[in-house]
Amino acid sequence: MRDGRQAIDGRQAIGRSAASGDQAVLADRTGPGHQETVTCQDAAILLNPLRATPVLAKGPVNPQDADALRRGHAVITLEAEALTQLARGLDATFAKACRLLAGTRGRIVVSGMGKSGHVGRKIAATLSATGSPAIYVNPAEAAHGDLGMIVPGDRLLVLSNSGNTPELRILLDHARGHDIDIVGVTADKTSLLARRATVTILVPKVAEACPQGLAPTSSSTQQLSLGDALAMALLDGRAGGGDKIGKLHPGGMIGLRRKRVGELMHGPQGLPLVHGEQAMESVISSMTSSGFGIAGVVDAAGQLLGTITDGDLRRHFAALGTLRAGDVMTASPRVLHVDMTAEEALAFLNHCRITCAFVMPAKPCAVHDQAGTGPANAGGKPLGVIHMHDFVRLGLS
Repeated sequence: MRDGRQAIDGRQAIGRSAASGDQAVLADRTGPGHQETVTCQDAAILLNPLRATPVLAKGPVNPQDADALRRGHAVITLEAEALTQLARGLDATFAKACRLLAGTRGRIVVSGMGKSGHVGRKIAATLSATGSPAIYVNPAEAAHGDLGMIVPGDRLLVLSNSGNTPELRILLDHARGHDIDIVGVTADKTSLLARRATVTILVPKVAEACPQGLAPTSSSTQQLSLGDALAMALLDGRAGGGDKIGKLHPGGMIGLRRKRVGELMHGPQGLPLVHGEQAMESVISSMTSSGFGIAGVVDAAGQLLGTITDGDLRRHFAALGTLRAGDVMTASPRVLHVDMTAEEALAFLNHCRITCAFVMPAKPCAVHDQAGTGPANAGGKPLGVIHMHDFVRLGLS
């Protein structure tokens, strides 16, 4: 601590000199007996080394903005390095914590004080949104009745960088008295939290972006990222996780992307369907009146045999007056199935470079390959039709 105290005293002395506009002399900067004259500008950099960071920005930079840009870049770089250290340090205890949380019969109760509490609220929301029921309990409020929210069958996820936050003690005592397992997240392996936790995830001790090292910045970023990692690992380990997310997000763009094609398609009434022996004049009339620019060719049982699009019409334009629907159609056409999500269907249409497709009751027997070729029609009666514009109108693109 002696060397650290000297460094702090030196910076304070330089700060006073810099503030007065004088030059300062810093002794022993590079070795015994060495003296170096430090200007005001140098002093500012010594007091805040991040100021020496080069400005990285797109386009010209206003000199008045340079310091803010340097600071912003330096802070983000520092926190990115903190996340790199966190990722490198993950070990088997992370997987053990995931198994413990995955076996929760009740709810995952997330708790933490101060900035850890704010991060904890977000982690609880992410866990709940991805299928792991969770709530946040403020440890200070827990001592005034909120302990009743934590019952046998629940499991605790407690965040504390120091691991010794006084308000946590009552919470940890309650958990021990009710045989409730605890996953602790802390940077101190000797802390109260680490000693009481069933599983302790140790996060690396990192420098905070705050010049005084007081405001949690890098450490709270680590907590936030670790919470996302836990939530995603739990989601991956749960069968049908993706479908559950869709059901938990019925509103907004997430819910829209997860809607099934069967909810968005047109039909089954009024579909532009024709028979193979129909004259092309009748087929074109059907395509025009439906507004989809496509006609499905079906057999006597209503099974889809092929489709006719504007492209087919152009390819056979010279002989359309003498041809029948079966002569012009594209056999084994690209189709969608009723259980596809809107996101999957739109990606399929884009990949195959088609604007419209019929919706079938069964999943296609072959998934389209990278070239967008190969059969995709498993047969059956079409249930509906959907056009690219239907997705665009809904806000998907």
